[in-house]
Amino acid sequence: MPDNGYTSDEMMTVAAARMLHNGTVCFVGIGLPSAAANLARLTHAPDVVLIYESGPIGTKPSVLPLSIGDGDLAETADTVVPLAEIFSYWLTGGRIDIGFLGGAQIDRFANLNTTVIGDYRRPSVRLPGAGGAPEIATSAKEVLITLRQNKRAFVEKVDFVTSAGHLDGGDARKRMGFPGKGPTAVITDLGILTPDLTTKELTLTSIHPGVSVERVIESTGWILKVSPKLAATEAPSADELRVLRELNERTARAHAGQA
Repeated sequence: MPDNGYTSDEMMTVAAARMLHNGTVCFVGIGLPSAAANLARLTHAPDVVLIYESGPIGTKPSVLPLSIGDGDLAETADTVVPLAEIFSYWLTGGRIDIGFLGGAQIDRFANLNTTVIGDYRRPSVRLPGAGGAPEIATSAKEVLITLRQNKRAFVEKVDFVTSAGHLDGGDARKRMGFPGKGPTAVITDLGILTPDLTTKELTLTSIHPGVSVERVIESTGWILKVSPKLAATEAPSADELRVLRELNERTARAHAGQA
């Protein structure tokens, strides 16, 4: 743990959680998005409505789920509906405020890859695949993305577009007829990137405490643009860190089969 008292992953999770507001209807992905969404629920946004792909609506898990099929999601939900209803009524029906996603690769227009690394027919790595992410990326009113920033993940061009970001930039989403705004922020362990209003290219707009601009640029696989009004991300509060660490400790114990 660094001298500032928190890890880069904790900073990323806290920064991402702050982007969820009370009452927001959020379609949550597993992993980092789930940690951030549940941290928001346990701190400043107790009435955020968390929806997972398997059908739970308004779920309030005591620990972070291992998968969308985790029983705690259904047991703590306000209701559980069929998967088809989640997609046809809630998602494509325009009732999801924010889709919260992660990925293995992302490019400068926030397109995500969770399919393969390398050539599709002869990949060096076969990834978990799409799941519901492509539909979330196109139909949620807006999309938040969280992942660790390095050149292996932040690439000039993704090997496979699993979930559409802003495609090749500009008004590409509008021309494709996608209803949602697409990615509005990418929260990493180094800073926050947001799309340029016109070109939709990701631009560094906020940098986390103790991180240099040079380090962010060096961790990006394209020539990263930096906002002339670069902000400084507020460090995690003691309460945010306490709640996040308690959540992670409960999760570790539960997944290890401990009470």
